[in-house]
Amino acid sequence: MASAFTPASATTQASASTQAPASALADGLARTLGGRITRLRRLSGGASQETWALALQCADSAAVDLILRRQPPGGQQRSAANAGLAAEAALITLAGRHGVPVPAIHQVLTPADALGQGFVMQCLQGETLGRRIATDPALAEARATLAWQCGQTLARLHAIAPQQLPAGLRRAGPADELAHYRAWHQGHGTARPVFQLAFDWLARRLPADTAAPVLVHGDFRNGNLMIDAQGLRGVLDWELAHVGDPMEDLGWLCVPSWRFGQVALPVGGFGTLDQLLAGYQSAGGRADRERIRWWTVMGALKWGVICESMLQAWLSGAEREVEKAAIGRRASEAEIDLLTLIVPEANPHHAPGAQHHA
Repeated sequence: MASAFTPASATTQASASTQAPASALADGLARTLGGRITRLRRLSGGASQETWALALQCADSAAVDLILRRQPPGGQQRSAANAGLAAEAALITLAGRHGVPVPAIHQVLTPADALGQGFVMQCLQGETLGRRIATDPALAEARATLAWQCGQTLARLHAIAPQQLPAGLRRAGPADELAHYRAWHQGHGTARPVFQLAFDWLARRLPADTAAPVLVHGDFRNGNLMIDAQGLRGVLDWELAHVGDPMEDLGWLCVPSWRFGQVALPVGGFGTLDQLLAGYQSAGGRADRERIRWWTVMGALKWGVICESMLQAWLSGAEREVEKAAIGRRASEAEIDLLTLIVPEANPHHAPGAQHHA
């Protein structure tokens, strides 16, 4: 079915790396979804995957707002450890059945669609920009309970029986994650003494593998959460999901980069650790503060290595988007965070995350 989409009349931000023009994408989506695409635009953010907002109109029904999430050309270079978009869609559906707020999956793309790997899902309404979530006065009431809601949601996620998970998920405990990111960093060929200090610090304090590994979201943080006035509306971006230590998700949520300048509130810049753990325990979760601290340091290092990979993708020409180069520079911020997390006595006047105001 032909699309009603015209590039001249719609808002688009198709980048050079998208390869196919937005109009061709609209035509392909119209054929795949069986309707007319009346609006299509590339959303900012989501540096690892492309995200498009679209409106689909079928027969005489009203247009439905949807979101397309798909892998960009060259993205597979940085996604070898990811679950894959088909598995991501399956996990979102599974989590929704267990009380985790998520968008409904509309359709998973297949090779016959000729649109690449990806899926189409419900368009939720709310705020996803981390800085607004942490500071917008209109969300003050939501922030009062948000850390507790995050804890409750993570406990529900971690309670999903492993036998229900899709096949092929990466399994990784503390030692696996440390080795994975060390090898990834070394592959970049960059010399960063602070990263080496952090790798050594983590190795000396390496916790044992958990006796009962669970589904870990892998990127549960401020910036991947949809928030409205009532609080948590949806959990997004499941591409790093794997089986591992449940404390990894709690530690990642406390990484300084996700506080957006609200350094006194370690949980995403909107809540305290006590609030997060109270919500987690209210839904049956059992927390370990020492392991959470280890995973927070591991998370800050992980983010630094991911930033490095963005820069490498840009330098190699695989992904020539300015956003990749811009995020790459943030590896230096991760170095500051690591120093303040590991040796806070070395700089008592600097709180983790204080440099993320810009």
